[in-house]
Amino acid sequence: MTTTTDTLPTAVDQIRAAGVLLALLHANSALPTATIQLQYLRMPDTHDFLWGLEVALHDGLDHFEQWRQALGIDPAAVSHDTAMRGTLAWLTATTPHGGIPLKLTGFYHQPEPTSTVA
Repeated sequence: MTTTTDTLPTAVDQIRAAGVLLALLHANSALPTATIQLQYLRMPDTHDFLWGLEVALHDGLDHFEQWRQALGIDPAAVSHDTAMRGTLAWLTATTPHGGIPLKLTGFYHQPEPTSTVA
């Protein structure tokens, strides 16, 4: 396992993340399709950075919720962010999964703010 105090990571360090990805997809093949990337992420509750998975969902919060439940992520561990301008918002949670960090993000559009005319 590579940490911030060890040598720099190499391509071989990505093998574990790729294996976790394959196992995750095989075990949860009915989940909605997501954009998945291998990323160098901080393992939650540590100072260690490891190759992990970034799973992004763009087709509604129901897809995020299906993934969240399948991964066993506590709803209290999910954070909510909003873009400074516009209606784009997202939910994010990072959790250890199979010994690597996994970051789950669900993007959605909030309704336009309505203005009241007096």
